[in-house]
Amino acid sequence: MISIIVPVYNAEKYVSKTLQSILKQTYQNLEVIAVNDGSTDQTRNILDEYGKKYPEKLRVIHTENQGVTLARMEGLKIARGTWIGFVDCDDMIDPDMYELLIRNAEKYDADISHCGYQMQFADGRVNYFYNTKKIIIQDKYQGMKDLLEGDFIEPSLCNKIFHKQLFQKLFNNKKINTKIKINEDLLMNYYLFFYANKSVYEDVCKYHYIVRNKSVTRKGLNKSRIYDPIKVKKIILNENVDEIRDIVKKVYILTSINVYNSLMIDKSNKFKKDEIKVRNIIKENKGYIKLLSRRQKILGEMILYIPYLYKYIYRFYAKYLLRSKYN
Repeated sequence: MISIIVPVYNAEKYVSKTLQSILKQTYQNLEVIAVNDGSTDQTRNILDEYGKKYPEKLRVIHTENQGVTLARMEGLKIARGTWIGFVDCDDMIDPDMYELLIRNAEKYDADISHCGYQMQFADGRVNYFYNTKKIIIQDKYQGMKDLLEGDFIEPSLCNKIFHKQLFQKLFNNKKINTKIKINEDLLMNYYLFFYANKSVYEDVCKYHYIVRNKSVTRKGLNKSRIYDPIKVKKIILNENVDEIRDIVKKVYILTSINVYNSLMIDKSNKFKKDEIKVRNIIKENKGYIKLLSRRQKILGEMILYIPYLYKYIYRFYAKYLLRSKYN
């Protein structure tokens, strides 16, 4: 059995489509656990109706608002499956996603099975990550390396299934910081990959990430968006895993640079003190800059040595030269 945990908060407009995409899976040996995280709209009523309609498949939990990490953990407490999956409450999945993931997990004797995803925009655009159809087998360290580098592995929990024993090992050995709101998926993924002996990745885009302007990850700058990504990389760096240490150093300094760049293009002038703090982080870890690509090194050196000009240079660079398939 696969237990699919869906944390839900104020998703009255979207959650029905999400649940339908899960309940229509071709793989039927599954249970869905919807955790209502203190919603204040009609989400509670919608979930209760689905619970009555699909009592053999769907269980609904109502909690006070605690945040997505604690909501997922509430679901984990009652999960009966040998495998654990997650779906965000405003996304959708292909009908055969879990059939694909469980087949690969069994075929390759893996502790984690994951796939690609597609990003769907309101204007109808779809960007695929990356749909090469390749199958990649990862040992523990290759899995963590690929996850952190992010070249083809999505840091979300939602395009994967995990053997339940990984969570037992995680909660027996690590204390999860439930206050982290940004990159919380990456941190939990890191620990789960650490405890996995083998993972299998098939690069087909079965998970549909629906881009909504009001999603947590697409809102404007705030303290969580500034410091959480750096904090997560620092936690991972402090784990002192020798086999991936240079990768973690690289990701830590690159994240700090990327956060600083976000501050550079913010025009609210609310984060002047934070600009100084993040630049000091980069300055304190400038030895890691040598691990970056040539373009990234140049940005890092400019932050260090021409900070007063950097804002104007980076704004020009971001506006005219930088293009992203995530936008």
